[in-house]
Amino acid sequence: MPTAPVTVVFDLDGTLVDTAPDLVATLNSVFGRYGLPPVPFEQARTMVGGGARRMIESGLARENCVLATSEIDRLFGDFIAHYSAHIADLSQPFPGAVRALDALAARGYRLAICTNKLERLSRLLLEKLDLGARFAAICGQDSFGVQKPDPEILRRTIRQAGGSLERAVMVGDSVADIDAARAARVAVIAVDFGYTDTPVSELKPDRIIGHFDHLAGAVSDLLAEDG
Repeated sequence: MPTAPVTVVFDLDGTLVDTAPDLVATLNSVFGRYGLPPVPFEQARTMVGGGARRMIESGLARENCVLATSEIDRLFGDFIAHYSAHIADLSQPFPGAVRALDALAARGYRLAICTNKLERLSRLLLEKLDLGARFAAICGQDSFGVQKPDPEILRRTIRQAGGSLERAVMVGDSVADIDAARAARVAVIAVDFGYTDTPVSELKPDRIIGHFDHLAGAVSDLLAEDG
């Protein structure tokens, strides 16, 4: 049997792309329609990563606002509609990200996305940023009916990309990414510029990088350790 290619799997929000400006603007636009106060950017930024509904619920909890499920559903629908129309107004890849993708691809590695964003929105964002064609798999919370930290979404993403768990590396910014990778027995690299309010050093990933210029080296180190 031929050896499976190395697969590098990226979280999207807060890892590969700085999406917080558009997500927070959407949250506050929708909240404004319902007479709710805006969430300060630095607080709302840490609410990104669990999907739009969880971001809405976190914003409501901050205001001690309890709504019926039907009302949250309405907020969610408005959020998705607004965000779809403004998904890449301000969002950009983090510094060095595109260069890192090029470096990994030049080594013959397969690239994939494993995110708690909806798959449709993930594909739309990556297309708007001219990045979509780089990935062998783009999987979101609705792709398989599970989301991080459930390791099954990571396992299935790697399989869809044509890779193997033994020759895969996860790149993320949050406890959900790290926990999913650990449970799937996949090596994990954390970026320290993401959206988590817990320092990634406390989450004990295999490697931490502060810039994408260091990603290819970190991946190589982990592969060498695994033999």
